[in-house]
Amino acid sequence: MTKPLISVLMPAFNVEKYIAAAMDSILNQSYSNFEFIVLDDGSADGTAQIIEGYSDPRLKKVMLSENKGLVSARNTLVGMAQGEYIAFLDSDDLADPRRLELQLQYLQANGLDLCGTDHWVLHQSSGKRKRSKQRHSDADIRAMISVCSPLCNPSVMGRTAVFQKVPYLPGNDGAEDYVMWVNLAIAGCKFGNVPQNLITYRVHDSQISQVQNSKVNHIFDERRAMYLIALGIDSTLIPRRLGWIQRLKIGSDFLLTLNKKIPGISVGANYQIYSRFQFRGNGIWTPLTRLERLLMAIFASLRGQFAR
Repeated sequence: MTKPLISVLMPAFNVEKYIAAAMDSILNQSYSNFEFIVLDDGSADGTAQIIEGYSDPRLKKVMLSENKGLVSARNTLVGMAQGEYIAFLDSDDLADPRRLELQLQYLQANGLDLCGTDHWVLHQSSGKRKRSKQRHSDADIRAMISVCSPLCNPSVMGRTAVFQKVPYLPGNDGAEDYVMWVNLAIAGCKFGNVPQNLITYRVHDSQISQVQNSKVNHIFDERRAMYLIALGIDSTLIPRRLGWIQRLKIGSDFLLTLNKKIPGISVGANYQIYSRFQFRGNGIWTPLTRLERLLMAIFASLRGQFAR
């Protein structure tokens, strides 16, 4: 078999309900020049048996006798990758049949270091599915890192050298992806998101991000502050809920500074970022707060264009 261009990496732990569908969605891709490495991280249910039941020349299995944790699993998989590119998929998610084909085209055509995709969010308990709201340009993604994680980790594909140079950091399970995006942004990597729904991301109660909210939020706060400091933005401007008078001053200062540091941020991204300064559930005042948000976003984007 020739050397694969893409290494698809899938960590798995106690996902017997979902892993067969996840693996099938990769093995049935329209693009075929890939290796598929699945790591069972010491599962206590039937996950390992399901993985062992698969036979495909592109499939490599790593079966651990004890749980090492998600960050360790991801780094082990990255270290094994032989492809020029790495694509992630979590063991409870699903890939569109053309995900690898279309994402590789987008990555190469736009000269990106890594990119995610638009995706479906499936709430397992209710069965409801909704579209994600992603930003697609490098500038917008860099800007959104100041307030949230703008890439969906299981949808990400990127150059293997990037992930080998900047590994996932231990102690950040549940927020390891956001920590990674911060570090890659500081390292100068170029981001993107494919404007097509190429994976289905499941939300269910047993996910790490669902059961460790307090710890995850603390990690996000620390890394968000670190990112803004790296951009040269004063920590007093960090987005948080503020009253109207305060946010007109602090929120506008933050947006203007951010648009100077990252030229080309869209009105839509500025609109989302400024919302972090506003309180939710404003009732009768909602139309006015939305108008405030829009005017601030337009103003910041225009100033950013002139600052180029």
